[in-house]
Parts: sequence; structure tokens; C-alpha cells
Amino acid sequence: MPEFIPFHRPSIGVEEITEITETLKSGWLTTGPRVAQFEREFSESTGGGTALAVNSATAALHLALTALGVGPRDEVITTPMTFCATVHAILHTGATPVLADIRDDGNIDPAAIEQRITSKTKAILPVHLAGLPCKMTEIWEIARRHHLHVIEDAAHAAGAKHENRPIGGCSAQFGGSDAVAFSFYATKNMTTGEGGMVTTHRSDLAEKMRILALHGTSRDAWSRYSDHGGWHYDVLAHGYKYNLSDLQAALGIHQLRKLEGFIERRREYAAIYSREFSDMEELEIPPDDSGCRHAWHLYILRLNLNYLNIDRAEFIRELQRQGIGASVHFIPIPLHSFFRRLPLSKEPCPRALTLYQRIISLPLYPAMTETQVRYVATTVRQIVQTSRRPAIAMPAGRTIC
Repeated sequence: MPEFIPFHRPSIGVEEITEITETLKSGWLTTGPRVAQFEREFSESTGGGTALAVNSATAALHLALTALGVGPRDEVITTPMTFCATVHAILHTGATPVLADIRDDGNIDPAAIEQRITSKTKAILPVHLAGLPCKMTEIWEIARRHHLHVIEDAAHAAGAKHENRPIGGCSAQFGGSDAVAFSFYATKNMTTGEGGMVTTHRSDLAEKMRILALHGTSRDAWSRYSDHGGWHYDVLAHGYKYNLSDLQAALGIHQLRKLEGFIERRREYAAIYSREFSDMEELEIPPDDSGCRHAWHLYILRLNLNYLNIDRAEFIRELQRQGIGASVHFIPIPLHSFFRRLPLSKEPCPRALTLYQRIISLPLYPAMTETQVRYVATTVRQIVQTSRRPAIAMPAGRTIC
């Protein structure tokens, strides 16, 4: 058996290590010149507008919702197939999360969004699951008709494109989203260890979020320092401690420059998996969309359990016994103990709950070798072959209608 293949391993090179060393030598460790550089380069990579570096995608979502005036007595529609942070960000504003069911591709269904809209709805918060963009054109049209804000949770979607425009650039200038939130957590397509970014083409929203992100103050330490010792600042709002440090930005600068290569490697490896699994009726490969660029943050394989004599949990245990880490994305929001106590949805989300029972996320990241990818694929095929449900023999002359 080869060395254990973890579910994820980040790709950190000499460039990141050198930049961090230089940052330590500079004496400026918190929000400073490297954060400003990271924001500029990220803005350019997503098509302009303002990019604000923060300490997590959760912070990015909370800032955007708060700056847009979402609060108590408001409702925000989102998906049940997401990490809990998406819903927590809504709850932090005092608003009520409302869950709309998913499409077959795992992303929120625009038709389900429309069904959930009430007089209290203030915003829609779609999540680009696994790096596959949602049907944003349809969502924007719904938002326009109902005068709603749109904040995209792009935690999985750094490097993805919707209709040839980078996710994060499809904002107000295109009649679309007010803000887009990204994650740079350790497992994401690019990383700062912990961290995130929020982008917007609305200058008024950008200014509100920048003030809220650092205690509600009018100027951060770097702007006061770069103003040759200017000391004066004012507290303008009830703010938060959401800023990113220069140490983290030192990672992010070079991770961003490598992102295109990372995405291309992910696409190559995803294609290997899909070719290996496409001829097996026990497996269903992840959906793609020719009108978008999938970022392939995750490779979410679907098991056709009717053809197998083991369940999803045993399938994962067998992968682990064969030296392969795997995960599940995600346990739907209504299944968690905390959220079960809340009136998150007036109606169930059956498609999300059904899909959850049969999904497995396989290892997929640039630090893998092609040999490792092919070992994972071969192992999955072997597990399927040894776990096939026996065919039911029919008496001669009998058919099933």
C-alpha cells in the first residue's frame, strides 16, 4: 500500500516562504503594505472593483450583509447544501435564514428561491458548491424583479468563471451581485492559512465594509503610518475585528499568482477521475457546465446505492483502510442539532437531503501526483467491484415492465 493520501495538502512553495521571511524582517506584521498589494492584485484578477481582505469568508459574508442593512425582521434565502458558516453569518445580523432546495447539480435552485420569497425577504445568498457556479443570470433576474440584494458565497470558487467572467467580477456593474465572499482557508484552491476576501463594484458598499472591518474606525494603522505619522482617527460605526495580516497576505500574493496553474491541475485530475468512473453504473460523476468554468475545489462523487451492498459510511471506511482520505460536503443545514431548533424553512428540502446520503468528496489538489490520483481511482473501482449488489435472476420468459 502506498503512503497515506490525505484529503488535502496545500501547495506552498519557496516564493511564499521567502515572502513571509521578508515580511517578518520588515517589522510590519499586521494589516499593511502586503495586504494592500494583495487586495490590488485580487481586484485585478476578478475584473476590477474593490477587494477587501479579511480574516475569513464568514467575516466577508457578515460584513456584506451588515453593510447592506440586513438585520432583524429580514429574511435571507440560501441553500441547505453549505457549511454552517453561511447560515451563521445571516444569524449574526439578526436576520432569519430561509432554505431553498437545490438543483440536480447541487447548487441552489432559482425556482425554489422564487417560492421562498416573502415580504420580509431582503437578500439572496447563493453558494457555488465545489467551485461550480450557480445559475447566477436567473438569480439576478429574480433579485431585480423583487428588489433584493445578492451576496455570493464563493468560498469554493476562487478561479471559477460565470459566462466567461471571473466569479467576483460579476457584480453591480453587470446588474448582478452586490458583493462576493471568498475563502482562503487551508483547504481552499488558494490559501492564506486562514483568511478571506470580499469584492464589490459598489463604492458606497466598499467604504462601509472597510470601516466595519476594523472596529468601525475611519483609518487603519497602515494608512496612518503611510501618512507620515498621522495619528488621528475617528470611530464611525459599531465595527468588528476582521482585518487580514501582512503575514497572511504574504502567502496570498503568491498563491493568487499560482491560482491559474492550480485550477488547471485540478481540472486535469478531475478529468482523470471522471474518465475512470463514467462507465460504472454504480457511480455518478460530478456535474459540470459548459457555460461556466468549474474551479474544481471539490470532486464530489455520487454513489448509486441501489447498485451497492454497502452504504456511504462503509465506502469511506474502505477508502481509509486503503490509505485514502475522503470527506462529505456537506451535511445539510437542517440535519444539525443547532439548526433543527430554528424555523429555517417553511418547507423541507428533499433534493438536498436525498443527495447527501450518497456523496463522497475524493482527494483533489495540485500537490497530488498523477500516480496518486490514479491509485484513488483504481481503489474506488475496486471497492465498487467487490460491493456490487447481486443481480436478481428472473425465470425464463419473465420480464420486468
